[in-house]
Amino acid sequence: MDAATLRAQQAPHKDRYRAEPGAALITLRAQGSVDDARIACKVETGRAIAEAGLHPATGGSGAELCSGDMLLEALVACAGVTLKAVATALEIPLTSASVRAEGDLDFRGTLGVAKDAPVGFREIRLAFEVDAGDTPQEKLDTLLKLTERYCVVFQTLNAKPALAVSLNRA
Repeated sequence: MDAATLRAQQAPHKDRYRAEPGAALITLRAQGSVDDARIACKVETGRAIAEAGLHPATGGSGAELCSGDMLLEALVACAGVTLKAVATALEIPLTSASVRAEGDLDFRGTLGVAKDAPVGFREIRLAFEVDAGDTPQEKLDTLLKLTERYCVVFQTLNAKPALAVSLNRA
């Protein structure tokens, strides 16, 4: 896909959202069901069923997906798509590009063995490796800046959204 095709594909959406800002507010949903026999949750991904379970560091078998890994995978997926879209829009030729995310967890917090240990990632690092030929560095700097700005998952992690939790009887 080239920049003109991308702009043409996105133009009607941008025009509509400028004219009707409310039309841009869309609720995304995820749903899963808890396994009644094991410590696992089946999540409907829209393409397949992903089964999440405990990480081996918390007693899991490693046979199921770890939700922490899934969060990093979502970040990599979003950042990679955003990088490619921005590169296309800026007409930066990417011969190849890879994205890596890694995060540090202290499982003492998750297991409740140390009250001072946080539950969740202490730090997440996102890195790109690109082959963009002789593209000037300032254009690559713009690519990184815009990828960071428009990556939904990165920005969600960066600017914590309002969260709500509820529990209802079935």
